[in-house]
Amino acid sequence: QVQLVESGGGLVQTGGSLRLSCAASGRTFSRPDMAWFRQAPGKEREFVATITWSGGSTVYADSVKGRFTISRDNAKNTVYLQMNSLKPEDTAVYYCAAGRMVVTPINAAYWGQGTQVTVSS
Repeated sequence: QVQLVESGGGLVQTGGSLRLSCAASGRTFSRPDMAWFRQAPGKEREFVATITWSGGSTVYADSVKGRFTISRDNAKNTVYLQMNSLKPEDTAVYYCAAGRMVVTPINAAYWGQGTQVTVSS
């Protein structure tokens, strides 16, 4: 079993920045892609960003492109999400996921418990 633990969420003003971290532990499977999703109250979980094992390929949702950056440190089994120029509409619970081609929740084999991000206007 793989455990994913997110951290780094919090309350920030519009235009501010946060850096989320997701640490993986337990039985790891071979070279997982990693991703971030988010879910706002009353809405479905949506894709934010994904990164391949090597870090050589990343994909972003249009809503965060140019503002968020996903990265990973395989030596630390950790993936990051740097979020800049935050907007109130970025407010959500952010979830880390691991799997293959994780651009949709169906492709996620493992999930973290989530971390709350709140952007005040």
